[in-house]
Amino acid sequence: MKMDRISNLGRRVGCLVCSFFFALTACGQTNIAAGPIVAPVLPDAGGSLLRVTGALALVIGIFLGGVWLFKNWRRLALQQGRGPKLQVLETRALGGRHAIYVLGYEQQRFLISASPSGVSLLSHLPAATENDSAEGTANVSRPAFAQALAQVLKGK
Repeated sequence: MKMDRISNLGRRVGCLVCSFFFALTACGQTNIAAGPIVAPVLPDAGGSLLRVTGALALVIGIFLGGVWLFKNWRRLALQQGRGPKLQVLETRALGGRHAIYVLGYEQQRFLISASPSGVSLLSHLPAATENDSAEGTANVSRPAFAQALAQVLKGK
């Protein structure tokens, strides 16, 4: 029984090989070993390498530009419009995690304290003048922190 299967498989393989050689001779190739097979001419590798390198550099450049734009889009939006209205004008650490801040919002100024228990408003400070708001945070004529603190302490 096994021998019948092996001989049947051998006949099928023989038929396939014969049909393959018949197909080759029918296509016009009568002698397979007549000459070497010539490989087709390949295009220049330098031009292809330059094109692939340029495309890779373009993709990496677009990716890095997108990352930079994603990180800095707020800064670009602020430059087109007005500057921020809320500014921290001065800060003094009081030790540990306690600090006092002078905040400015448009023409108003506030003295606030920050501690681990929370943030609280200590006092409203005198309003900023037109010259103060035009000069921004680099203003020299605004009240010093010591003066503002002394004013708050006198009021209590």
